Amino acid sequence: MKIFAERLRDLRLEKGLSMKQLAQIINTTDAAISYWENNINEPKISYLKAIATFFQVSTDYLLGLED
Repeated sequence: MKIFAERLRDLRLEKGLSMKQLAQIINTTDAAISYWENNINEPKISYLKAIATFFQVSTDYLLGLED
């Protein structure tokens, strides 16, 4: 899910957040954020929803289904 990885990284950097800061906000680990951003793993739906809510974007945007 390369699009998700890129969009997550872009959104995080636009907010000026470190991986650790974002991890604390959505209640996960910075390692999980790193795996997602490096396209190693994909998040559970609950984390996908938390990311979308925090960044005020749709899950469809995060998944590359809309621009």
